[in-house]
Amino acid sequence: MPESKTEFLSQVSLFSTLSPEELAAVAQRILVRRYAPGEVLFREGEDCYGLYILGQGSVKIFKTSPAGREIMLAVESSPSSVAEVPLFDGGPYPATVSAIDEVIAFLISKQDFRLVCRHHPEVALKMLAVVGHRLRALVGIVESVSFGSIRQRLARTILELSLAEGVNPFPFALTHQELASRLGTVREVVSRNLSRFQAEGLLKLQKKEILLLDAQGLEREAETEF
Repeated sequence: MPESKTEFLSQVSLFSTLSPEELAAVAQRILVRRYAPGEVLFREGEDCYGLYILGQGSVKIFKTSPAGREIMLAVESSPSSVAEVPLFDGGPYPATVSAIDEVIAFLISKQDFRLVCRHHPEVALKMLAVVGHRLRALVGIVESVSFGSIRQRLARTILELSLAEGVNPFPFALTHQELASRLGTVREVVSRNLSRFQAEGLLKLQKKEILLLDAQGLEREAETEF
């Protein structure tokens, strides 16, 4: 994480076009929050206080059914932001966000963020791009939990995570339970299929990492209809 708030904010897409003076003005308004792994930043249904900017670590975004079942919507890592939508529609937080690992977050209040947008309309336009990206991701989740076998959907998810990280092996901070929540299944099914992928020589499970051994083979699994 950068030494100064201003330096870090300049790396976040929403604020990257602001001048140093403007970034400094925003930095003066933010609060720093630290969260341990598993700690909740905010819960679904709570009044929106403001925008969270991830300065370090990763978080998961999920919804919980009345029966207590979790469906994971996304994972976000620094540098990025969460809780953009309720800043504008005035509603509560639409999902719960919790820390996957040690997280440092910058919090800017709803009022202060709107003030920034009034003076710098390009920030609001960038916000629309972020929201659009999230909407596409949600459509992908609906497709993922609606079509194909668990094995196919798991292979597709691993490939998507690998592509997003751009390295091999790639960091894999999700637990099997969190991955099951994302796929709409149970932990045992995810664990069993990951073990099968490993036994078949498609990948290797390492501590908080996955090494792809046969990306093309995994792609075939992701495309196979059962």
